[in-house]
Amino acid sequence: MKNTSFLKAHIALFSVNALYGASHIIAKGVMPDFLTPSVFILFRVVGAVALFWLVKSFFIHEKIARKDLLLFAASGMFGVAVNQMCFFHGLSLSSSINAGIIMTINPILVAILSYFILKERLSVRKSVGILIGATGAILLTLTAGTGTGDSIFGDFLLFINATSYALYLVLVKPLMQRYSPLTVITYVFTFGLIYILIYPPTLTEFFATDFSAFTTEVILKIVYIVVGVTFLTYLLTVYALKFLSPSVSSSYIYLQPVLVMVFAVLFAWLGWSDDYTETITLKKILFMLIIFVGVGLVSYRKGKK
Repeated sequence: MKNTSFLKAHIALFSVNALYGASHIIAKGVMPDFLTPSVFILFRVVGAVALFWLVKSFFIHEKIARKDLLLFAASGMFGVAVNQMCFFHGLSLSSSINAGIIMTINPILVAILSYFILKERLSVRKSVGILIGATGAILLTLTAGTGTGDSIFGDFLLFINATSYALYLVLVKPLMQRYSPLTVITYVFTFGLIYILIYPPTLTEFFATDFSAFTTEVILKIVYIVVGVTFLTYLLTVYALKFLSPSVSSSYIYLQPVLVMVFAVLFAWLGWSDDYTETITLKKILFMLIIFVGVGLVSYRKGKK
């Protein structure tokens, strides 16, 4: 029974990263032809907030302390608003392949920010890993703009997205120790929605959107991003963490660039998306492996399985 639970937990984590990997391709099928990145983010966050509050109202009944409001607000800023804005704007400019690779540098950024903010020790091994991973990321960025679908500015925004999410993971850590995960994510997304609504282009672009042009395919893709990538991935991760350690959970992010490449080929072959396979090059695969080595050195814990 225990082995079955562990297997289900691993399947859940693989499903989470498969959902994320597919979203890199699917989201580009909606932006910018039908929705601007800002409106797409609005759809995603509004849907997620509604679903999180619905589930929380049934299962979790706890209030947050007034002293934690500022930390919740900061987490909503970097974990939702800045993170999502930079991701979708960057994805609309760059290739989905680059987005998947750049996200793998997240554990390295978390280590750097934890050193400065949480005063966590930075060993020689971690320092070397940060240097190697940063080298891979820089080399990847320098190759941007050399192929169809590549963009230097798009990759820069994707890097800011990864940095913002890393900062969120550091800021939210104390909150996760004081409240249930569902309470934390519900309030974080609620604050994030407030920031997105006061971002000037959001409502302007929303009212300028031609909803009559939406096809059934576009609507299904939006539902997939809102329910699958925002809501379902969180619930699957929470389920997996009941049986597996956070380090095992975070290690699954290394699958994302591989899954993005697989979905890029598969969706292009099925005719579900534009063909981004030409952005897959040997250089990018090499730089991805360099980032993997750096992340491995940063994430490895001696004596841990």
